[in-house]
Amino acid sequence: MKPIVQISLDLTNIDEALETAALAMRAGVDWLEAGTPLILAEGLHGVRKLREAFPGVPIVADLKTMDGGYLEVEMMAKAGATHVVVMARAHEETIKCVVQAGRDFGVHVMGDNMVCPDMVAGAKWLEDLGCDYVIHHIGYDERRGIAAQGKRMPSPLDQLREVVKAVNIPVQAVGGLSLEQAIRCPEYGAPLVVLGAPLTIDADSFKTAKGDLESSLRLICERIHAYGDVLVGKKNT
Repeated sequence: MKPIVQISLDLTNIDEALETAALAMRAGVDWLEAGTPLILAEGLHGVRKLREAFPGVPIVADLKTMDGGYLEVEMMAKAGATHVVVMARAHEETIKCVVQAGRDFGVHVMGDNMVCPDMVAGAKWLEDLGCDYVIHHIGYDERRGIAAQGKRMPSPLDQLREVVKAVNIPVQAVGGLSLEQAIRCPEYGAPLVVLGAPLTIDADSFKTAKGDLESSLRLICERIHAYGDVLVGKKNT
């Protein structure tokens, strides 16, 4: 699988999200993500606006679904999303509903293993239930809270290789990665590289980061795409 660059639009304003998305597409980003803050602020309207502005571009709706899975997928699919996110800590029946809705509406399902007691087992669980991708995720509050206690902040890289080897579907690592760490994710067998807070979004204000973001993104995309094909899952042993 060739590496894919996804930008997480963790913004709370659709106009700013559209501007950032346009900049990202010019820079070479492959997928757009309607981040959870954007979905909370703009809902289906925000996803529709992204679809209108960027026809044909994959759009991930980061719903973090925990219940009502079928309806949430149906609504986002009809608004233009091509990918949705369900949590591994949701009930098994919810994950099954999301997977079924994904099949019914032609949407890919990304399963998120955040806060699973066993992150590797959580990833495998998501695959077994029919998810198309795994998001190996260390949460925002978890990272910041642990760091505030003076402890080492956990990183998705800690177990990324184990997660990749445990499943046969593509893996994405999310949660506090530095720019260099994100760029190197394909080396771990994780070809879906997500760029968001704090790489492109101010993690405290949820606004676009300052500086020449487009030029930076272009260089990032070039480096990630230069990896070429990445072997995923158990093939990467």
